[in-house]
Amino acid sequence: MRANQQTTLKGAVTLSGIGVHSGNPAAITIHPAAANHGIAFLRTGMQSGNDRLIKAHHACVSATELCTVIGDVETGAVATIEHLMSALYGLGVDNALVEIDGPEMPILDGSALPFVQAIDRTGLTGCGAPRRWIKVLRHVRIEAGQAFAELRPIDRGFRLDVEIDFANPVIGRSRKAMDLSPAAYRREIAGARTFGMMKDVERYWKAGFALGASLENTVAVGETAVVNPEGLRFADEFVRHKILDAVGDLALAGLPIQGAYRSYCGGHRMNVGVLTALFSDRANYAIVEAQTPRRETALADLGLGLVAFAGDL
Repeated sequence: MRANQQTTLKGAVTLSGIGVHSGNPAAITIHPAAANHGIAFLRTGMQSGNDRLIKAHHACVSATELCTVIGDVETGAVATIEHLMSALYGLGVDNALVEIDGPEMPILDGSALPFVQAIDRTGLTGCGAPRRWIKVLRHVRIEAGQAFAELRPIDRGFRLDVEIDFANPVIGRSRKAMDLSPAAYRREIAGARTFGMMKDVERYWKAGFALGASLENTVAVGETAVVNPEGLRFADEFVRHKILDAVGDLALAGLPIQGAYRSYCGGHRMNVGVLTALFSDRANYAIVEAQTPRRETALADLGLGLVAFAGDL
């Protein structure tokens, strides 16, 4: 399977668990999908009896407080999609249909690792179509107080540079940069878990959040130490999870990004916001397609109208 070819899963995989915010059970099945399908969610199990197909796209985002939500609560929505979206993007999955029977994705262990393991068990296959990218052509940046997020052009690939800065000394200030690839994602990012501060728990509960959070799916941060008895999976697990979230949110571009992402004190709102800024002006980006190998373009020489175009990948 070539890196310039679109991919999907070889077979369907199913996972189940509870939502970290709702506390409600949900089961998902990730189905293979055809070329150019992209990632979409099929919301089932609604009281109306109607299923709803929701495209995993930044234009479909309806909320970004503590998690990323696509769709509409009244007609069908899916919350906390960022960890699965991160796994799909991190592993290079271009096309999939995610069937879910509840309003929130299962949190599982709080990281993307269970999704990665499930996808790896079935494996990936080519879709018989060239991969496409969104190539960043101009620098775009958004700011909110001291926080910012930006995308810049680069010659190839997707680079992330994320910095966090928390007043809590257990988390503190940390920065990590990396070039995204399936191997690097599995090794450095997939296992980083979501986290929250104990002092905020009661406020979250009153607002209807974190009702399913526990030490089994969240790194609980006290005033002076991590509460979880097993400790951290990485010394810098907090910033790694912020990268995990950023990968998942930026997957809502609809295609892989060729560019460099940088954020300081960012989050779901900033991640989605920088996509809105990118797509606000057609001069900011181009959609490029992988060049088809010479042996596959031979028919074009016969005048059959088979066209391949390539960007500076």
